[in-house]
Amino acid sequence: MGVSEVHEALWKLVGILEAEGLPYAIIGGLALNEYGHRRATIDVDVLMREEDLQTFKRRWLGRGYVERMAGTGKLLDTEHDVEVNVLSSGRFPGDDKPKPIAFPDPAATAVRGERFALLPIARYIELKLASGMVAPHRAKDLVDVQELIRSAGLGHEVVDQLHPWVREKFLELWRLAQIPDPF
Repeated sequence: MGVSEVHEALWKLVGILEAEGLPYAIIGGLALNEYGHRRATIDVDVLMREEDLQTFKRRWLGRGYVERMAGTGKLLDTEHDVEVNVLSSGRFPGDDKPKPIAFPDPAATAVRGERFALLPIARYIELKLASGMVAPHRAKDLVDVQELIRSAGLGHEVVDQLHPWVREKFLELWRLAQIPDPF
């Protein structure tokens, strides 16, 4: 429904980032909802450039935000008691080890969604696939892609928009999403 402490934290953060002209893209569960698959989430995940994160922290730490872990993008919105996870462009999804897919620069790739900036769906899917493919603790990212394929009615031709490194996994999940639920 879009009414929760997480959503309040999202609107607050988006308002700040947009007012200050700091490029961003909402990712994670909140982006998944925008793309067409409803999943509950308890935090706000946002992609930013490292220099923009540092600017945000200089201006906003102690003014409604604190670091959960010093020197990182792990923040807490103290007004709403919601975790904010900032992922930096140039880093790698899942295990943070180098791979053909990295978090992109939101200034160059983010698009305006209905309510906030997010990545084009193909870039989002690539990140989810890359994360789930290399990090066993991130298997839910693969499930998210499979559910998004089903919920958003994504066709197999989406594979043509994806980096070759993740195409086979996308097609595997696409085929699984075509199996009807027997219940």
